[in-house]
Amino acid sequence: MARVLDAEAIGAYRDDGFICPITMMSRDEARHCRDQLESFEEEHGRVFSESREHAGESLTGSYRFKSHLLMKWLADIVHHPRILDVVEDLIGPDFLCWTTHWFIKEAGTPHYVSWHQDSNYWGLDTDCLVSVWLALSQSNTDSGCVRVLPGSHTGTSMVHIDTYQEHNMLTRGQEIKGIDEGAAVNLLVEPGEAAIFDYRLAHASYPNRSDDRRIGIGMRYIRPETRQKLRSWDSAMLVRGEDRYGHFELEPSPRCDFDPVTVEIHQRADAAQREVYYADVPSST
Repeated sequence: MARVLDAEAIGAYRDDGFICPITMMSRDEARHCRDQLESFEEEHGRVFSESREHAGESLTGSYRFKSHLLMKWLADIVHHPRILDVVEDLIGPDFLCWTTHWFIKEAGTPHYVSWHQDSNYWGLDTDCLVSVWLALSQSNTDSGCVRVLPGSHTGTSMVHIDTYQEHNMLTRGQEIKGIDEGAAVNLLVEPGEAAIFDYRLAHASYPNRSDDRRIGIGMRYIRPETRQKLRSWDSAMLVRGEDRYGHFELEPSPRCDFDPVTVEIHQRADAAQREVYYADVPSST
Protein backbone atom coordinates (compact mmCIF):
# COMPACT_ATOMS: atom_id res chain seq x y z
CA MET A 1 0.00 0.00 0.00
CA ALA A 2 1.35 3.41 -0.96
CA ARG A 3 2.42 5.69 1.87
CA VAL A 4 1.98 9.11 0.22
CA LEU A 5 1.34 8.89 -3.52
CA ASP A 6 -1.97 7.79 -4.99
CA ALA A 7 -2.32 5.58 -8.07
CA GLU A 8 -2.73 8.61 -10.35
CA ALA A 9 0.54 10.18 -9.17
CA ILE A 10 2.44 6.91 -9.48
CA GLY A 11 1.01 6.43 -12.97
CA ALA A 12 2.06 9.94 -13.97
CA TYR A 13 5.59 9.23 -12.78
CA ARG A 14 5.72 6.02 -14.84
CA ASP A 15 4.26 7.64 -17.98
CA ASP A 16 5.61 11.20 -17.88
CA GLY A 17 8.73 10.69 -15.76
CA PHE A 18 7.96 13.26 -13.08
CA ILE A 19 5.65 14.45 -10.30
CA CYS A 20 5.49 18.14 -9.39
CA PRO A 21 4.90 19.78 -7.04
CA ILE A 22 4.76 17.71 -3.88
CA THR A 23 5.08 19.21 -0.41
CA MET A 24 7.94 17.70 1.59
CA MET A 25 8.19 20.16 4.47
CA SER A 26 6.71 23.43 5.67
CA ARG A 27 7.94 26.80 4.43
CA ASP A 28 9.32 27.41 7.93
CA GLU A 29 11.33 24.16 7.76
CA ALA A 30 12.63 25.13 4.33
CA ARG A 31 13.57 28.58 5.63
CA HIS A 32 15.47 26.95 8.50
CA CYS A 33 17.33 24.71 6.02
CA ARG A 34 18.21 27.74 3.91
CA ASP A 35 19.46 29.56 7.01
CA GLN A 36 21.66 26.57 7.86
CA LEU A 37 23.06 26.49 4.33
CA GLU A 38 23.83 30.19 4.30
CA SER A 39 25.39 30.07 7.77
CA PHE A 40 27.52 27.18 6.54
CA GLU A 41 28.55 29.17 3.46
CA GLU A 42 29.35 32.21 5.57
CA GLU A 43 31.48 30.20 8.00
CA HIS A 44 33.22 27.87 5.56
CA GLY A 45 32.95 29.73 2.25
CA ARG A 46 36.68 30.10 1.65
CA VAL A 47 37.23 26.33 1.55
CA PHE A 48 34.97 25.85 -1.46
CA SER A 49 37.05 27.35 -4.26
CA GLU A 50 40.64 28.53 -4.45
CA SER A 51 39.65 31.19 -6.96
CA ARG A 52 37.06 32.86 -4.74
CA GLU A 53 37.98 36.05 -2.91
CA HIS A 54 35.08 36.26 -0.49
CA ALA A 55 33.37 33.82 1.87
CA GLY A 56 29.63 33.39 1.76
CA GLU A 57 29.19 32.72 -1.96
CA SER A 58 27.65 29.65 -3.58
CA LEU A 59 29.07 26.22 -2.96
CA THR A 60 31.26 25.27 -5.91
CA GLY A 61 33.32 22.36 -7.19
CA SER A 62 33.41 19.14 -5.21
CA TYR A 63 31.46 20.66 -2.33
CA ARG A 64 28.30 20.69 -4.46
CA PHE A 65 28.49 16.89 -4.53
CA LYS A 66 27.66 14.42 -1.73
CA SER A 67 27.65 17.27 0.76
CA HIS A 68 25.38 15.22 3.03
CA LEU A 69 28.72 13.69 4.10
CA LEU A 70 29.94 17.15 5.15
CA MET A 71 26.78 18.75 6.56
CA LYS A 72 24.97 16.88 9.32
CA TRP A 73 21.76 18.82 8.80
CA LEU A 74 21.72 17.84 5.11
CA ALA A 75 22.10 14.17 6.07
CA ASP A 76 18.97 14.70 8.18
CA ILE A 77 17.11 16.01 5.11
CA VAL A 78 18.25 12.97 3.12
CA HIS A 79 16.56 10.87 5.84
CA HIS A 80 13.41 13.05 6.03
CA PRO A 81 10.52 10.59 6.61
CA ARG A 82 8.15 12.14 4.07
CA ILE A 83 10.82 12.18 1.37
CA LEU A 84 11.61 8.53 2.07
CA ASP A 85 7.90 7.62 2.01
CA VAL A 86 7.53 9.16 -1.45
CA VAL A 87 10.62 7.35 -2.74
CA GLU A 88 9.39 4.06 -1.28
CA ASP A 89 6.12 4.44 -3.17
CA LEU A 90 8.15 4.57 -6.40
CA ILE A 91 10.99 2.05 -5.97
CA GLY A 92 10.12 -0.13 -2.99
CA PRO A 93 11.13 -0.49 0.68
CA ASP A 94 14.91 -0.91 0.34
CA PHE A 95 16.97 1.95 -1.05
CA LEU A 96 20.13 4.02 -0.76
CA CYS A 97 20.90 7.69 -1.25
CA TRP A 98 23.59 7.52 -3.93
CA THR A 99 24.42 11.22 -3.94
CA THR A 100 23.30 14.79 -3.37
CA HIS A 101 23.91 17.79 -5.63
CA TRP A 102 23.42 21.47 -4.87
CA PHE A 103 22.06 23.62 -7.69
CA ILE A 104 22.39 27.24 -6.59
CA LYS A 105 21.96 30.11 -9.02
CA GLU A 106 22.74 33.55 -7.67
CA ALA A 107 20.31 36.35 -8.53
CA GLY A 108 20.87 37.91 -11.94
CA THR A 109 23.63 35.53 -13.00
CA PRO A 110 24.06 33.77 -16.37
CA HIS A 111 24.46 30.21 -15.05
CA TYR A 112 22.21 27.60 -16.64
CA VAL A 113 21.85 23.85 -17.13
CA SER A 114 21.67 22.53 -20.69
CA TRP A 115 19.33 19.76 -21.81
CA HIS A 116 20.67 16.41 -20.64
CA GLN A 117 19.82 13.01 -19.19
CA ASP A 118 21.63 12.12 -15.96
CA SER A 119 21.50 8.44 -16.89
CA ASN A 120 23.79 9.14 -19.83
CA TYR A 121 26.91 9.68 -17.73
CA TRP A 122 26.40 8.43 -14.15
CA GLY A 123 27.49 4.87 -14.92
CA LEU A 124 24.65 3.13 -13.07
CA ASP A 125 23.00 0.00 -14.42
CA THR A 126 19.48 0.88 -13.27
CA ASP A 127 16.25 2.30 -14.61
CA CYS A 128 15.06 2.96 -11.05
CA LEU A 129 16.85 6.08 -9.84
CA VAL A 130 14.55 8.69 -8.31
CA SER A 131 15.72 12.30 -8.18
CA VAL A 132 14.14 14.47 -5.50
CA TRP A 133 14.75 18.17 -6.28
CA LEU A 134 13.87 20.03 -3.09
CA ALA A 135 13.43 23.81 -3.24
CA LEU A 136 14.78 26.00 -0.45
CA SER A 137 13.77 29.14 -2.35
CA GLN A 138 11.13 29.88 -4.95
CA SER A 139 11.87 28.16 -8.25
CA ASN A 140 9.84 29.60 -11.13
CA THR A 141 10.34 30.82 -14.69
CA ASP A 142 12.04 34.02 -13.50
CA SER A 143 14.50 32.25 -11.21
CA GLY A 144 15.38 29.49 -13.67
CA CYS A 145 13.26 26.51 -12.64
CA VAL A 146 13.86 22.98 -13.86
CA ARG A 147 12.28 22.22 -17.24
CA VAL A 148 11.55 18.66 -18.38
CA LEU A 149 10.56 16.87 -21.57
CA PRO A 150 7.66 14.57 -20.56
CA GLY A 151 8.06 10.94 -21.58
CA SER A 152 11.70 11.30 -22.63
CA HIS A 153 12.71 8.69 -20.03
CA THR A 154 11.03 5.87 -21.95
CA GLY A 155 13.16 5.79 -25.09
CA THR A 156 16.80 5.14 -25.78
CA SER A 157 19.50 7.47 -24.52
CA MET A 158 19.71 10.70 -26.52
CA VAL A 159 22.93 11.91 -28.14
CA HIS A 160 24.86 14.34 -25.91
CA ILE A 161 27.57 16.75 -27.09
CA ASP A 162 30.22 18.10 -24.72
CA THR A 163 30.32 21.90 -25.04
CA TYR A 164 32.26 23.01 -21.94
CA GLN A 165 30.34 26.29 -22.09
CA GLU A 166 31.52 28.80 -19.48
CA HIS A 167 28.26 29.29 -17.59
CA ASN A 168 26.91 25.75 -17.93
CA MET A 169 26.59 24.17 -14.47
CA LEU A 170 27.22 20.64 -15.82
CA THR A 171 30.71 19.17 -15.59
CA ARG A 172 31.29 18.89 -19.33
CA GLY A 173 28.57 21.23 -20.54
CA GLN A 174 26.93 18.14 -21.99
CA GLU A 175 23.94 19.04 -24.14
CA ILE A 176 21.19 17.39 -26.17
CA LYS A 177 20.63 19.36 -29.37
CA GLY A 178 17.29 19.82 -31.09
CA ILE A 179 14.96 19.64 -28.07
CA ASP A 180 11.42 20.85 -28.82
CA GLU A 181 11.17 23.63 -26.22
CA GLY A 182 7.47 23.92 -26.95
CA ALA A 183 6.91 20.45 -25.52
CA ALA A 184 8.83 21.17 -22.30
CA VAL A 185 7.15 21.62 -18.92
CA ASN A 186 8.30 24.02 -16.19
CA LEU A 187 8.54 22.42 -12.74
CA LEU A 188 7.35 25.25 -10.49
CA VAL A 189 8.07 24.72 -6.80
CA GLU A 190 7.81 26.83 -3.66
CA PRO A 191 10.18 26.50 -0.67
CA GLY A 192 9.56 23.12 0.97
CA GLU A 193 8.12 21.60 -2.21
CA ALA A 194 9.90 19.14 -4.47
CA ALA A 195 9.92 17.96 -8.05
CA ILE A 196 10.37 14.20 -8.37
CA PHE A 197 11.76 12.84 -11.63
CA ASP A 198 13.30 9.78 -13.25
CA TYR A 199 17.02 10.28 -13.93
CA ARG A 200 16.50 9.25 -17.55
CA LEU A 201 14.20 12.24 -18.09
CA ALA A 202 15.67 15.02 -20.24
CA HIS A 203 15.78 18.25 -18.26
CA ALA A 204 17.37 21.70 -18.25
CA SER A 205 17.05 25.16 -16.69
CA TYR A 206 17.53 28.79 -17.73
CA PRO A 207 19.50 31.50 -15.86
CA ASN A 208 18.13 33.18 -12.74
CA ARG A 209 16.71 36.58 -13.71
CA SER A 210 15.08 37.17 -10.31
CA ASP A 211 16.37 39.21 -7.37
CA ASP A 212 16.77 36.19 -5.06
CA ARG A 213 18.98 33.13 -5.07
CA ARG A 214 17.50 29.99 -6.58
CA ILE A 215 18.45 27.17 -4.21
CA GLY A 216 17.71 23.52 -4.86
CA ILE A 217 19.17 20.31 -3.48
CA GLY A 218 18.98 17.18 -5.62
CA MET A 219 18.88 13.86 -3.75
CA ARG A 220 19.34 10.67 -5.78
CA TYR A 221 17.87 7.40 -4.51
CA ILE A 222 18.58 3.92 -5.89
CA ARG A 223 17.73 0.30 -5.13
CA PRO A 224 20.54 -1.70 -3.48
CA GLU A 225 20.85 -4.08 -6.44
CA THR A 226 22.15 -1.19 -8.58
CA ARG A 227 25.77 -1.44 -9.73
CA GLN A 228 28.33 1.16 -10.78
CA LYS A 229 29.51 0.07 -14.25
CA LEU A 230 32.41 2.48 -14.74
CA ARG A 231 34.38 1.92 -11.53
CA SER A 232 35.04 -0.92 -9.14
CA TRP A 233 34.25 1.27 -6.11
CA ASP A 234 31.37 3.56 -5.26
CA SER A 235 29.57 4.58 -2.09
CA ALA A 236 26.01 5.31 -0.97
CA MET A 237 24.06 5.80 2.24
CA LEU A 238 21.45 3.23 3.30
CA VAL A 239 18.40 5.29 4.23
CA ARG A 240 15.58 2.74 4.39
CA GLY A 241 15.28 -1.03 4.61
CA GLU A 242 18.32 -3.22 4.08
CA ASP A 243 21.12 -3.79 1.59
CA ARG A 244 21.52 -7.48 0.75
CA TYR A 245 23.84 -6.89 -2.22
CA GLY A 246 26.91 -4.98 -1.03
CA HIS A 247 27.58 -3.22 -4.34
CA PHE A 248 28.34 0.09 -2.60
CA GLU A 249 30.41 0.97 0.42
CA LEU A 250 27.81 2.12 2.92
CA GLU A 251 28.37 5.65 4.15
CA PRO A 252 27.75 6.51 7.81
CA SER A 253 25.83 9.67 8.64
CA PRO A 254 28.10 12.49 9.84
CA ARG A 255 28.00 13.10 13.60
CA CYS A 256 28.78 16.79 13.05
CA ASP A 257 29.69 19.14 10.20
CA PHE A 258 33.01 18.04 8.68
CA ASP A 259 33.04 14.77 10.61
CA PRO A 260 36.56 13.40 9.84
CA VAL A 261 35.18 9.93 9.08
CA THR A 262 32.73 11.12 6.44
CA VAL A 263 35.09 13.79 5.09
CA GLU A 264 37.52 11.00 4.16
CA ILE A 265 34.75 9.12 2.35
CA HIS A 266 33.71 12.32 0.59
CA GLN A 267 37.24 12.83 -0.71
CA ARG A 268 37.34 9.31 -2.14
CA ALA A 269 33.84 9.65 -3.57
CA ASP A 270 34.69 12.95 -5.24
CA ALA A 271 37.71 11.43 -6.96
CA ALA A 272 35.62 8.44 -8.05
CA GLN A 273 32.86 10.66 -9.39
CA ARG A 274 35.29 12.64 -11.51
CA GLU A 275 36.54 9.40 -13.06
CA VAL A 276 32.96 8.40 -13.86
CA TYR A 277 31.96 11.78 -15.31
CA TYR A 278 35.01 11.91 -17.58
CA ALA A 279 35.25 8.18 -18.30
CA ASP A 280 34.61 8.49 -22.05
CA VAL A 281 36.58 11.70 -22.62
CA PRO A 282 39.65 11.02 -24.81
CA SER A 283 42.98 11.65 -23.11
CA SER A 284 44.93 14.67 -24.33
CA THR A 285 48.24 12.83 -23.98
